[in-house]
Amino acid sequence: MNNRLTNKEALDLILNKPLIELGEMAYAKKLEKHPENVTTFIVDRNINYTNVCWVDCKFCAFYRHGKDEDSYVLKFSEIDEKIEELLEIGGTQILMQGGVHPKLKIDYYEELVSHIHTKFPQITLHSFSAIEIVYIAKVSKLTILETLKRLQAKGLSSIPGAGAEILSDRVRDIIAPKKMDSEKWLEVHRTAHSIGMKTTATMMFGTVETNEEIIEHWEMIRKLQDETGGFRAFIMWSYQSSNTQLEKDRPDIEPQSSNRYLRLLAVARLYLDNFDNLQSSWVTQGSYIGQMALKFGANDLGSTMMEENVVAATGVTNCMNQDEMIELIRDVGEKPAKRNTAYETLERFF
Repeated sequence: MNNRLTNKEALDLILNKPLIELGEMAYAKKLEKHPENVTTFIVDRNINYTNVCWVDCKFCAFYRHGKDEDSYVLKFSEIDEKIEELLEIGGTQILMQGGVHPKLKIDYYEELVSHIHTKFPQITLHSFSAIEIVYIAKVSKLTILETLKRLQAKGLSSIPGAGAEILSDRVRDIIAPKKMDSEKWLEVHRTAHSIGMKTTATMMFGTVETNEEIIEHWEMIRKLQDETGGFRAFIMWSYQSSNTQLEKDRPDIEPQSSNRYLRLLAVARLYLDNFDNLQSSWVTQGSYIGQMALKFGANDLGSTMMEENVVAATGVTNCMNQDEMIELIRDVGEKPAKRNTAYETLERFF
């Protein structure tokens, strides 16, 4: 692709470009892809079917071990109840993720997906991060391809990008030493794309990574998108430190500023030229900066987030309903529209 932003140019923008100018550049790039000035959102619910996890990511405050008093695996009836509540408010998607439970194999997941898909065919299952897929395959003695095909056959529609953090093995060895390496994360998404399953790409910044490693992360997902076209969106958020092991291990890590978030988001819009959709992370940034992100390259406000437990475990809780989202979008001169998982418009509010 001609006139692509190089890694060197991206670094120069992060380090030296005045924030307002960067925003203007990113907004112009966004308008090239979305000339109608429409900002989308989705009504969905995060369902964490279990908090039991053996991966022990140091940046996570949500996970528990199987013997902990407050560990759980939700019953199917409890999951049904959550989905019924979502349907009552017009929801269309569940983002289902757990900890990586050491004892749950493919038959559990097939039964879970089949149960939901059969009982609630109108709900899209956008579920299970790459690390969950890798581990299900491992304990079930299957390949990643076999695992994805079996889950797809039961009703799994797409997978989220969680678990990418920063695609740098140096960083991963520090913040999540038991987790899969960068190449394995890319392999899961490449494999999903090969069977027609779309996914999203994510990034969590603000731990121990360098600017160069952030750009390398973007380079990896841009290359995979060139190859497969399978990513629907890019979502980026900042590390939330409270109640995490990493906070104890590395008290020198400073919280990320709103300026830093908007700066990186803008450069991501310019660098990831083959991604149509960039999502604002109002859940970690708060509604005001989430709104500002729409002027810095984001064209999607993400989810109304009927339920969110992982970020909330760090003590950060931001909530928004559909009406508040619509107002927030209108307030910056954009046109609000409700979408589905595939970024197809379901309802316009203009």
